This record gives sequence, structure tokens and C-alpha cells, in this order.
Amino acid sequence: MSPAGCPHVNGFKVDNWKQNLRVIYQCFVWSGSAETRKRKAKSCICHMCGAHLNRLHSCLSCVFFGCFTKKHIHEHAKNKRHNLGVGEKYSTWEPTKRELELLRHNPKRRKITTNCTIGLRGLINLGNTCFMNCIVQALTHTPLLRDFFLSDRHKCEMQSNSCLVCEMSQLFQEFYSGHRSPHIPFRLLHLVWTHARHLAGYEQQDAHEFLIAALDVLHRHCKDDNGKKANNPNNCNCIIDQIFTGGLQSDVTCQVCHGVSTTIDPFWDISLDLPGSSTPFWPLSPGGDGSTLNGESHLSGATTLTDCLRRFTRPEHLGSSAKIKCSGCHSYQESTKQLTMKKLPIVACFHLKRFEHSAKLRRKIPTYVSFPLELDMTPFMASSKESRMNGQYQQSVDVFNNDNKYSLFAVVNHQGTLESGHYTTFIRQHKDQWFKCDDAVITKASIKDVLDSEGYLLFYHKQFLEYE
Repeated sequence: MSPAGCPHVNGFKVDNWKQNLRVIYQCFVWSGSAETRKRKAKSCICHMCGAHLNRLHSCLSCVFFGCFTKKHIHEHAKNKRHNLGVGEKYSTWEPTKRELELLRHNPKRRKITTNCTIGLRGLINLGNTCFMNCIVQALTHTPLLRDFFLSDRHKCEMQSNSCLVCEMSQLFQEFYSGHRSPHIPFRLLHLVWTHARHLAGYEQQDAHEFLIAALDVLHRHCKDDNGKKANNPNNCNCIIDQIFTGGLQSDVTCQVCHGVSTTIDPFWDISLDLPGSSTPFWPLSPGGDGSTLNGESHLSGATTLTDCLRRFTRPEHLGSSAKIKCSGCHSYQESTKQLTMKKLPIVACFHLKRFEHSAKLRRKIPTYVSFPLELDMTPFMASSKESRMNGQYQQSVDVFNNDNKYSLFAVVNHQGTLESGHYTTFIRQHKDQWFKCDDAVITKASIKDVLDSEGYLLFYHKQFLEYE
């Protein structure tokens, strides 16, 4: 490209566009006096709906202001053929036919290099808020969530300044704006305190509890904009449920008549027990024979994520003290219960239960759990239940079945004790580029750093997505 800029832009320019830009800048950008600030406040409104927010844009061909969110600036550009404008933060316009033709002939318009750090930005700790910062880092690097918020697809029907989805949308804009200085998430913290009062205050909170509370509030504030039938057990088509909701199948089998009662419940995450907790941990490693599953070796004797998932989905005898009324026997009988995955979410979050709270015990469980970069959930599906024999899983996995395969993209860690600790996050950029996010400080990390970390919350993304 020449120093004069893109030659194709000249076809859209009007003769006086520089003068128009200068007037806009003098009157509405640089407001040095009280008079100009007052004039700006009165004049900077959408000429179609009267709103002074919604990412206001100005036409460079005439005196017109239009909001981007409600696409009033788009309507003006289309009707008047005024194709150039400036916005409060962006100059983002829907492409014209000519622009689309240019893009078709030049498909590679931007090169993302291996050392690109788009979207990486530190977060200021506002007083024991590392629990919030680490989850924000994980959410802002969730690919489909990022695409949703950067495409202005949220249509808010709540009162201004009270919608968490609007704040998250603004947060994504801040993260991907190119600014490198740490962001101060004070508005997000205020909304969390407003909508999840059990998290209010400056005490250290649990990152897992914050994640579930944030997803719950986002789910309640989201609106189904596309009107399509939900394809998840929650019967909701908001972006949160599209990405995070899976279906957990519970099969209760009567020990007398062997009748099975099945229920399916939605879940946003899977909480897994660890060895060393007061809950007995079933030794599941395949007898030290060197076999592997999901690329995890059992030779070292370390507990693996697969071990935890096996324990989670094993049949459990409920005992005589927890008899359930059988619909076949019409009486209370002993039974077994088994959990499996009926439907997998796009993003699978695994919560390793490191904090133990009981009447006699409050402690952190530091047991190291090995977790893989790539995870195959096929052995834990309800459809794979018939292939299990006496609680043992078949080691042969169909290498051509990629529907249930996941890739790791974020790991939340907790350092310290139950009373005094700190949260950090490992984030994946591109394929094998990892960064450690420690509040305002972001540093390069290796894959070994990630896999050697203790692990508290593990975020996996499906490798292949279905679409309609």
C-alpha cells in the first residue's frame, strides 16, 4: 500500500471530506471549553432515534449522526450512498457490494503472526478480585463467546447500566481494542455485586463460585435473538447455553427387578472429586500396565483427569440407607446410580474440588492431577455405556470419531492455602502459544508450565462443531 493510503478509498470520498472531519473533530472530539462541551452534549445524538449512546457514528459526507447498535448509521449510508464515517471508537461499516467484490479477490487481508497478542490485556486487582480477573480472562478467550460479543448481536431490553451482558460486550471491546495498558473492571465488579450479592465485598471469593454466578446472570440477561429452537437440555437458545450447557444423564437401577429410571439434567460444569479428600477415591488406574487413555500415562502413578472422570461416571451403590421407590416393584428397594454424558457442551469446564468444607475439616487438597492438551470424552458418553464391562472401559477408541474431542484453552490455578491464596490463569493464543495472566501482569508461558500446574478449573473447547 502506498503512503497515500488505500487507492480504493478514493472512490468513496467526497470533495470536502477533510473539512467535514476537521469540523467533527473540533466540535465533537476536542471540546476544550465549557461552551463546546455543552454544545457537544446537546448535539451528539442519533438523528433517527435520539439516543446519545449505542456507539454513535458521524457521516463524513453530511451533517448526520447515527447509532451503530440499532444500525441507523447503516441505513443512512445505504440510502444516501454516504459510505465514509467516523465513530466514537470504531469506523466499522457493513461492506458495500464493491467492498465485498474486493474482499473476494483479496481474501487474505490480514495476517495473524505467531507472536500476535490480540486480545491479551491485564486486569487491575481492585482488592482481592483475582478470583474475578482469572474467570474474565478465560471467558474473553472463549472463541464463540468472543465472536458473539464482537459482532453486536446482543439486543438489550433492560434498564441502562444494569445489564451484565452489555458490560461484558463493552469488556470484549476493551480487550480487543489494541490497548495494552491494564483494564480496570470496576463496572463489572459493581454489576456482580448488584446481581450476585453473595459475592459482594472485598473478601477473597471462590473462582468457581464466581464462574457459575457469572454464567447464571449472563444467562438471565441474555435474550434469544434468533428465535431458533434450543438444542440443549436447558431449552434455552441464549449464547451462554449454546456454548456451556450440556446434558447429564442419571440412570438409577433397581437391584431387585433391574428396572432403570433415567433423568437428564443440564450442567455448566463438572465437579470432580480428588484423591486425598474425605470422600473415598476409587483406584482406577489400569494396574500399572503402561496403558494410556487420552494420552495420559499411568506409569508414574499420578492421578489423571481421566481417572477423575472414570470415578465420576462409575456405577455407585446407594446402600440400604438410601432406598428409592421403584416404579416396577412399587416399593422401596436398594439401587445403583450411574452418571454419564447425554450431550456434551461446546466448552467443557472441569472443576477439580480442591477446597473441602465439612463440620470437622476445612482445607485445600493439593493433589497433583495430570490433564491432557487434547481430551476424548467418548468413553464417558451415555451412548458408550453398553461398551463398559464391570466398570472397566474399552481401551480402543475410534480414531475417526472426532465428535467428542476437545482441546485445552484455559487453566485457572490457585496458589496458597484456603485462608490465603491467589488465582492466576493460563490462556492459549492460537495453537501452541500460551500466556500466564496474573492480574495486571501477562507473561509468556510454555506448554510444560501449563501441564505442570496444579489445576483448579480446566476449560476445553470442542475441536469440531455442528452447525445448521
